[in-house]
Formats: sequence, C-alpha cells, structure tokens
Amino acid sequence: MTIVLRYVDRLEIVKERFIGVIHVLDISSLTLKAAIDTVFSNNNLTIDQVRGQGYDGASNTSGAFNVVVAVAKKHDDVEEFFEQLGLVVNVVCGSCKRKDMIRQMQKERVDAEIGIGETETGRGLNQEISLVRAGDTRWGSHFKTIVSLLNLFAEVVAVLKYVKKEGSTLSNRNQAKGIFSYFKTLDFVFLLHLMLEILCLMDTLSKHLKKKKIKIFWKRFISKRDKESIARYYVTPKKRRTNKTNQHHFEVVIFNTVLDIQIQEFAERFSEVGTKLMENMAALSHCDSFSSFDKVKLLKLSKI
Repeated sequence: MTIVLRYVDRLEIVKERFIGVIHVLDISSLTLKAAIDTVFSNNNLTIDQVRGQGYDGASNTSGAFNVVVAVAKKHDDVEEFFEQLGLVVNVVCGSCKRKDMIRQMQKERVDAEIGIGETETGRGLNQEISLVRAGDTRWGSHFKTIVSLLNLFAEVVAVLKYVKKEGSTLSNRNQAKGIFSYFKTLDFVFLLHLMLEILCLMDTLSKHLKKKKIKIFWKRFISKRDKESIARYYVTPKKRRTNKTNQHHFEVVIFNTVLDIQIQEFAERFSEVGTKLMENMAALSHCDSFSSFDKVKLLKLSKI
C-alpha cells in the first residue's frame, strides 16, 4: 500500500508528500486501517488531525461493483474460467519475445484485413492493443481482459501453440497445452460471452455513476426473454456425460445460476426502499435548471 499525505502548511499552501510503501497481507479495510494507524504513530501523527477522507476508487473501498466478479466466482465453472484467464495472460505475456509475436501477428492481420477491405482506416482506428492483466482490486480490469482476449484471440491461440511446442520449461509447455484444451470447450466459449455481457452492462452503469451530472435511474438489465435467447445461442440437444443435455447444463447449471446469484446480491445491496429513495431524491437534482423537479416524488420522499 502506497501512502501519500496531502496537507496545508502554516502558510496555507497545499502540499503533498510521499510517505512510503507499506506491505499488507490483504486489502481488507481493517488491515489497511491498522497499517495506516502504525504509519501515523511512527511519524508522531494522530488520526484526530485528519479533516477529510479520500478514495481512489479501489473496489475494497467503494465496494459496489467488485461484487460482480467476486459473486460470479462463487460458481465453480466461472471460477475456473477466471483462473484460466489469469493463466492465459501469464503464459502469453510471460516474455518479451511472446509480446513481440502478438504485436507482429496483429499488425500482419490488420494489414491483410485492410488490404481486402474488411477493416476501415482512419484516425484512431486499428491501434495496437495488448492482452490486459486482470487486477484483484478492480473489477473493471476483468472486463478489459475479456475484451482484449476477444480482439487478440487468433494471435493468442498462435502463441499458445508455439509455447506448447517450443516452451523453455515443461511447466510452460503443460500450461499452454492445458489452456489450449480449455479453449476448445463449449464451456469456455459460453462463459466468455456470458461474462462479457454481464461485465459490459456493469461497465456502462459504472461510467454513468461516475459522471458529474447524473440522473439516478434503475432498471432490470436482463429479462427472461434475454436469458432464453442467450442460453439457446450456444446450446445443442447433445447429451453430456452426466446424462444431462447441453441445454440443461448451459441454461440451468451455468446461465440461470450465475444470473440468479448476481440478481440476489444486487437486490440485497440495493433494496426496494433504497431504490425508491434514490429515485425520489432525483427530484432534487439541480441539473438543467431543476428539470427533474417533481412534487409527487418529493411527497413520496418525505413519507420514506
């Protein structure tokens, strides 16, 4: 944990000073608080002198959206998916040579697509991209990892094949072989698109909530019809080894279960009363010359 103090000196000039890097065993609030208390004590400072709190948006502090990935990982198949995702980044980006292979292959693919008219050209288009490493404290990084994997999938597969045959160690070759086998499963394809859809929705909501001017609104993101259409897109009537059909495995065991635990978690965090409270509070927004002002909502707010 990096500790930086911002303070006002005797001349009323705002200053910022780097204090140090402190090793912590985990990033729970209690652990971080204990570490900060120790630093304050060692520097003859006291918490009583603190006049404000600042947050950098880390999920352990804000806590609102890290739930998306954390809750999803309660499902065994989803947990395995994210574990494999982490291994992919480690194997593919484990050396400068492999990173250079990704860049070169991506460049060749884009050049070929431009040559046959499949890709448009223009300012800001066809930028070089890399495989993003997911972070434990920022759920949004998992979304970026999935997006980058989809955009570089052909190149990633090519590098995995190379490592599987030419890897410098047996461990690297076995890891690449295992990931490559996992990529061939329908479970991987289904979970890749399922988590992309879920995290994309949360990314949109997160960006909306970070705007300086917000009109608070809530809605159900995924309807029953959406569930059925997405689930059917990847399933076939073929029976699995467990004597359960693919339809049952992907729709019931994975899709419905993952969505249900997400919906349940958000229902607990955003209760019906809390949701109504925020909807009615929106009537007090001063944005656009109080365009959201509503006497009916204010009356409901007073009752709550």
